[in-house]
Formats: sequence, C-alpha cells, structure tokens
Amino acid sequence: MSAEADAFAFSSRRPAERLGVAVVSELVERIVTGEIPEGHLLPPEGPLCEHFGVSRTVLRESIKRLEEKGLVVVAQGRGTQVARSGSWNMLDPIVLSALIDNDESLGILDELTVVRGSLESAMAGTVALRRTPEELTRVEHVLESMREMRHDSDSSRQADVVFHLTIMELSRNRLAENIAKRLYRRALESSRYHGMGYEDAFHSTLNEHALVVDAISRQDAEAAERAMRDHIVGSWKRRRLAAPGEDAGL
Repeated sequence: MSAEADAFAFSSRRPAERLGVAVVSELVERIVTGEIPEGHLLPPEGPLCEHFGVSRTVLRESIKRLEEKGLVVVAQGRGTQVARSGSWNMLDPIVLSALIDNDESLGILDELTVVRGSLESAMAGTVALRRTPEELTRVEHVLESMREMRHDSDSSRQADVVFHLTIMELSRNRLAENIAKRLYRRALESSRYHGMGYEDAFHSTLNEHALVVDAISRQDAEAAERAMRDHIVGSWKRRRLAAPGEDAGL
C-alpha cells in the first residue's frame, strides 16, 4: 500500500445514501477540507472500494464525477491526483456546499461576498442605464414591500432577497445572474453567512437599498454600482462573526 493510502484515515461508512452519491460527497469533503491535500494521490481502488463498500465500476464513475468538478486529475499509470484549488468548479453545488459548510475561517464567505458584490454592482449599474419606467416601478414596489414588512423579520428578509433577485433579473445579464444566484442562494443556507445581528440592522439595510433605487431612478450607473457594492460588502462586515483566533473587530 502506498504512503498516500497509509495516510488516508478511513471513517465509518455513511448510511442511507445512494452509493455513488456517498462516495462523491465524502471525497469532495475530504478534498476541500485539505484532509487529502492538493497534489496528493487518492488511495488505490482496492482500499477505496473496501471502505465505501462499492464495486470498482461505482468507484470509477464517482472518480469521473470528481474529475468533472475539477477536483482531481486522472493520470494513466500514475493514479488520481488532487488538483489545485484554482481548478475546482466552485459553482458546483456539492463543492460549494462543502466549502461553505467547512469554512471555519469564513474565508470562502469573504471571497463569495467580494465576488457577489462585484457581480451585483455591475448588474445594478446596467439596470440604471437601461431600465424602463415599468422596471423602475417594479424595483420601487419591492423596496416599498420591505418598508411595509419592517415589523415582520422573516417577511422583511424575504423581501430583501426578492430585491436582489429582481435587480439580477432586470440586468438581462444571464451569465452574471446565474452565477450570482448560485452564490447568493447557497450563502443564505449558511447560518455563518447570516452571522450576528447588529443595532439598527433593518433601517441601515433599507436605507442602503433606497440608495440603489435612487441611483437607478436617476439612471446614474456609477452611483448604482457603488451603492450596491457598499451595501453587500458593508452589511457582511457588520454581521460577520469572528473566526477562531481572529480579532472580532473585522
């Protein structure tokens, strides 16, 4: 058995999951957490099949799924090597979920916020330039819904989400919309992303949304971009929990 196989500590098999899904899920998690580091080889087929209780056919199909996600490179005669993280498909739902769920440092959420802020600010600028009177009315209506729901935290949060999805849709940038939605919706499922409450959170959020709408109303693309980016990045910094060993003042 290779040194890589010796270093691979097997845990108990996951129950009640389809075999191929279980194999992919566990290996994705071990890779994104660094338990199997970049550049290292996966254990040989024999030990992996024994661990997961699957046939070589199932295992090979699972490795193919990892390869499609950019997590591994299969070299004939050499084995399966973990790829550099820059090659991973981080928009893949399984990969993104594993990254966020195991993100003790909050680093991936910091990165997600920067990317989301850049995409949504660009989309807000586009909406400001191209919006029709009817589209402006639609955005203003969503903002008013937030105001009306200020006494219901769940409803106001949902209206907040609708606001951002509306800007994405009205931008007509399908690629940016698709990427931003994937990031945003998955982040919303993470308790770490919601972070901690802060004083006057609703009013600051509402005011920041109003700045976006005002810029769109005036067809000021630069102001719309700035207002959206400041809102997304600023609100994350205000609610962001401190990671272990990190100064809480970030």
